[in-house]
Amino acid sequence: MTETNGTKKAALKDIILKLHEGLTAEAARDRFEKEVGNVTSTEIAELEQGLLDEGLTAEEIKKFCNVHALIFQSALESVEMAETSPSHPVYLFKQENREIEKLLDALQRAKAKKGMTALLTMLRGIATHYERKEQFLFPFLEKKNFTGPSKVMWGKDNEIRDMLKAAIAELKDTPAEKLETFREKTLAPLIEEVNGMIFKEENILFSTALEKLDAADWVEILRESEEVGYVFIEKPAEASHLIANLTGTVVEEACVGDGVITFPTGAISAAEILPLLNALPVDITFVGADDTVKYFSKGKDRIFTRSTSIIGRNVKNCHPPQSLDAVERIVQSFKDGSRDSYEFWLTIAGKFIYIRFFALRDAAGKYLGVIEVAQDVTRIRALEGEKRLIDERD
Repeated sequence: MTETNGTKKAALKDIILKLHEGLTAEAARDRFEKEVGNVTSTEIAELEQGLLDEGLTAEEIKKFCNVHALIFQSALESVEMAETSPSHPVYLFKQENREIEKLLDALQRAKAKKGMTALLTMLRGIATHYERKEQFLFPFLEKKNFTGPSKVMWGKDNEIRDMLKAAIAELKDTPAEKLETFREKTLAPLIEEVNGMIFKEENILFSTALEKLDAADWVEILRESEEVGYVFIEKPAEASHLIANLTGTVVEEACVGDGVITFPTGAISAAEILPLLNALPVDITFVGADDTVKYFSKGKDRIFTRSTSIIGRNVKNCHPPQSLDAVERIVQSFKDGSRDSYEFWLTIAGKFIYIRFFALRDAAGKYLGVIEVAQDVTRIRALEGEKRLIDERD
């Protein structure tokens, strides 16, 4: 970085720090125009990353990020975003944003409660847009040691989700004569936040991502985005063709080497896999294609007693005579492909036990065996309301 750029970055950093100390947005804007002038989206994003690295919390940055965007808006809007193809994830994100803007505009013009309700319900689809950003774009930025968006923007996404949920609930109980108050107190702030997020995405997040990520990253983001899908838009045929061409190029089989089992979705060492399986709050028993027991988990709260003497035993001999016909029918239906699962439930010693059998097959559909999963769901059945991760503070 040149000395001029270093001075500009130092001034930019000091302005944001002063914002957190109480400097007004107007005074900050004046300082910005005099001391910084033109600034790229990458410089802004890297500055916030630097503040995180130096100890400023994501919550503090999130609190003021709307003010930051306001200050940088004139500079950022003069920066031209590179053109992207219809198969590029950024293009698809931006197309969704155009549709979100149409919904927001319709909400601003809506007069009747019924229309507002329909539009707000439709706007809930924004969760798909945010999820794709959070689950697929953020991780690739983090791999470039850029964690700011996932620490700050994700929090703002959640605030918007909460505001939208609250607005829908409030509107349900709002009489017609109170709609104007609802519009001013609840709807307007929501619209402002969603529009603000569109600005942050398109003028800071996406342009920074385009500079930091390479072609292979974007291809993988496009491929993985299929899992969540898109909202408010039809995926372009060009994107579909590209994804179709990727099919078969991704390894879908597990492989073992150097004490590590590598799966298409990650890797687990041999030392980790046993504690992982035993930590699951279920009893697991695996019966191979030859109808003999191959494995069972050994968690601390097993429901059904198992001993290692069962290994190699024919599954038919693991059940009382009264159940034998049922066991044979289940296994046969798995083998001939007519069924893929069964479920049963019963009460044992006051505990409600949920038992499921699943057929295991390889990618080609070849039968590999049966997995039995049993779980004590007594407490789960009694749960009510909500308890979120954010509620676990102590």
